Amino acid sequence: MNSESTQAALNLPVSADAVENINRLKDIFRQCDDITFERIAAGPDMVCVAWIVYCESLADQQSASDILSVLQKMEMRRRGNGLSISSRTIREWFELQGVIDRSFRVHETLGSVVRMVLQGHVVFFMEHWDRAVSFDGLRLETRGVEEPSAERAAIGPREGTVENLSMNIGMLRLRLQTPDFKIVKIPHAGRRTGKEIVYGYLEGVVPDRVLRRFEERIGRIQNHDIIDTTMVEQMIQDSGRTPFPQCRYTERTDAAAQALLDGKIIVMTQGSGVVLICPARFPEFLQSIEDQYHRSAFTFFIRFLRFTAFVLALLLPSIYVALTTFHTELIPTVLLLAIANTREGIPFPAVVEVFIMEFFFELLREAGIRLPQAIGSAVSIVGALIIGQAAIDSGIASPIMIVVVALTGIASFSIPQYNFAIALRLLKAPFILLAASLGGFGIMIGIILLLIHLCSLRSLGETYFDPIGPFHPRRFAALFKASDLGNPGPGAA
Repeated sequence: MNSESTQAALNLPVSADAVENINRLKDIFRQCDDITFERIAAGPDMVCVAWIVYCESLADQQSASDILSVLQKMEMRRRGNGLSISSRTIREWFELQGVIDRSFRVHETLGSVVRMVLQGHVVFFMEHWDRAVSFDGLRLETRGVEEPSAERAAIGPREGTVENLSMNIGMLRLRLQTPDFKIVKIPHAGRRTGKEIVYGYLEGVVPDRVLRRFEERIGRIQNHDIIDTTMVEQMIQDSGRTPFPQCRYTERTDAAAQALLDGKIIVMTQGSGVVLICPARFPEFLQSIEDQYHRSAFTFFIRFLRFTAFVLALLLPSIYVALTTFHTELIPTVLLLAIANTREGIPFPAVVEVFIMEFFFELLREAGIRLPQAIGSAVSIVGALIIGQAAIDSGIASPIMIVVVALTGIASFSIPQYNFAIALRLLKAPFILLAASLGGFGIMIGIILLLIHLCSLRSLGETYFDPIGPFHPRRFAALFKASDLGNPGPGAA
């Protein structure tokens, strides 16, 4: 059976002939040796024939035997009442009662049956019945609730999302105990992955125009195979030609709940421990959920510190190149002499020196991420010390350059959102080239072009650079207050 005939078989209704259904499923699951087909019989003369289908690598075999125990109990109960068990009584029982106390579903098409089998359900076929009953028998262990490794909490809850979609929804339900919290399912995203995706919002808080745009775009995922929540961003983003992310991500349930209170929409996927938050504004990437747990004075300080880190991570190498190449008169004499002394004997101009050290730093950063956790941090730290000292001793780089590159890297680590920090890593190179060619004037050109780009960028149709561009003094001042996180975003109902 080829792909086209398989797709045609999936659209067929469940037949009243159980053997015909089993044969079709065997053709669909050809060379899938972990799919199990079991024939069972019940009744005084074993005349009531049924079939059980499940994936032994996903479903618990004990769950399949529960059906046999149910049939045996039915037979004993009806014999005690002087009644006989028949196909009709079994069909009525499973159609109305399911299996024991488990949640069950009744299916009318083979495509629906196949989806249930591949999601760890046990499916029951009955002879002379054009329906199938499934119940959850998934036995795979998932990661327990623990503190997210990517968002360590200094203060506040340490509860993180997991790869179980139902558990993630339940944790959010406990934080937002209101019927206004809506969860909408988008089942079977993609023909091959069949991922179950949900999005949530607070009715009356999220702007209607934002919700309409989101629902229009999220419908596109039906034609794409989605593996992880992060892939959904590509379906709903306004522009793919910008280094800046237009959605946020979190693994903390308190951050997801606060985003809903701010009038955002969240997206979650079965098998993914990441929650996507949209739309996103530029200032939100420099904020953390922990900010609202502190006093206002400290919140102002830490957010100002992150904004400073953003500027340093983006502009510090280019400023160094511009000052040492074009604007040496702006450097204090003592510092200028120190820089000139350390750069004596360096065979490269400042711009080449910056690119060499930035390249080494990025290699060390990636090595620290990809290596096993036990040795990753040691390699990155030891490697930075050894390579930095070796570069100085060999005359490839000056000590001041090592300091500049190190400060730039530390500043990028201070950005709460990893995907936003990646944008800064990409934008450093154009600013360095502008500084090397035009000096401070080139940096100003780069800043103006960047501001124009940010002001024109949209996230689900909403202004990305709000409230900086267009500038709103009151909302801008609120960015440095803890209470800002508790207020709906601009335009929220």
